[in-house]
Amino acid sequence: MIKQENAQALRPRRNFLKVAGGAAIALASVTDSTAQDINAQSQPRKSPARSAPPDRGMWITWYDLPAQGREAYFSWLHGTYLPGLLKRPGYLWAAHYESQDLEGGAENATRYKHIDDPKVGKGFHFMLLIAAADANVFGDPVPSVLNAAQPEQGKKMLAMRVGERFNIFTETGRRDGLAHGAYKEGMTGAPCIQVGSFDCPTEFEEEMLAGYVLERMPKMCATPSCVRVRKLNSVAGWAKHGIIYEFASKEGFDRDYAPAVAKSPLGLNGHSVVPELLHAPNGPNSALRIWPPVPKV
Repeated sequence: MIKQENAQALRPRRNFLKVAGGAAIALASVTDSTAQDINAQSQPRKSPARSAPPDRGMWITWYDLPAQGREAYFSWLHGTYLPGLLKRPGYLWAAHYESQDLEGGAENATRYKHIDDPKVGKGFHFMLLIAAADANVFGDPVPSVLNAAQPEQGKKMLAMRVGERFNIFTETGRRDGLAHGAYKEGMTGAPCIQVGSFDCPTEFEEEMLAGYVLERMPKMCATPSCVRVRKLNSVAGWAKHGIIYEFASKEGFDRDYAPAVAKSPLGLNGHSVVPELLHAPNGPNSALRIWPPVPKV
């Protein structure tokens, strides 16, 4: 009798616990479901896997050369200096270019604003591009220390450079062009390039970024001869920003570059920030690769 009474007394408590336990389980399920939904919403949209470019560091040197002794300089640069650099850890490729013309031709000096500072070299007839895994590779040792350690012959050759300036860049964005699939030289800079290095007032940098991402890079890469475009930012040297447009040939560049620029204002809603940019001396300019030799078609 007592056991029966105890059972009857406990029944309401058991029912309560059963209901409460069920509610707790249901609440836990809802909470877990909500958390998964939030996490799912916070995940980035799925896109095809894309590995980071292996050559994200770029050391660019602009300079002029006297006519006398130029061939000896080329022989040393291409046969000794650059092969030696490419044996260093992290160094991936090098390309030497001779400039062809300034963007805007004879009107370049009035079409673009250029920095006028005696500490910024005005050389531009030759450009040396050296690529590494990342910009930190060029910090151990830095270029000035590396060049100071050259043997006497190397120092003599380096002293021939006139109006020299340099930048160490990190690549902040890249887009492959239509000609990329047929390009057989991998990472190495293309046969014809157009290079710009410049500063931009802070208040226009956001618009400039949008202009490159939404307009300039897509339209340039949609041309038949464009191999790729690399957007750069500086970690050392004058000019905070850099851009390299790469083309499979000079003929392709002459045909495709200017129309693509005309169709892609560097800004938003048709506005261009180009008049606000402060370019390097004698820039921007196009150039043809003289080393490694361009393979004959």
